[in-house]
Amino acid sequence: MTNSNFSTANPGPAAHLHHVHLFAADIDATVAWWQEKLGGVVAFDGEFGGARNVFMEVGRGRLHLYDQPPRGEPGGAVHHVGIQTDDLPALHRRLTALGVPFRSGIREFGSWRYIMCEAPDGVLLELFQIDTDDMPPALARYFTL
Repeated sequence: MTNSNFSTANPGPAAHLHHVHLFAADIDATVAWWQEKLGGVVAFDGEFGGARNVFMEVGRGRLHLYDQPPRGEPGGAVHHVGIQTDDLPALHRRLTALGVPFRSGIREFGSWRYIMCEAPDGVLLELFQIDTDDMPPALARYFTL
């Protein structure tokens, strides 16, 4: 089922996705990876909810790391975390120079380009760039929030 206008009636309180919270087998190495590879900035590093947590800003998004090895099957119910960029080829070159392995070269599907790599603890990242010029306005707005 598709929703052509990406809006629905919401009679309840406002809600928005705030962050993704990941387990980290080596939280210091994971923080360093996000800082070095994608410019992450630590906003909080301390005890929260009975364990060490690190809250990071990655571009306009937020990432929370929990100082505990991942549980269960790799990835669990999460397939990947999407990271949007305005210059995918430059980001690809930068990460390649930093030793990040990629599953393939950049894949292109019209206005959508992406590439996949792994962050620490096997977290799959989709790095993508999208051109919104030829999209319906509602879809273009979705990618420019």
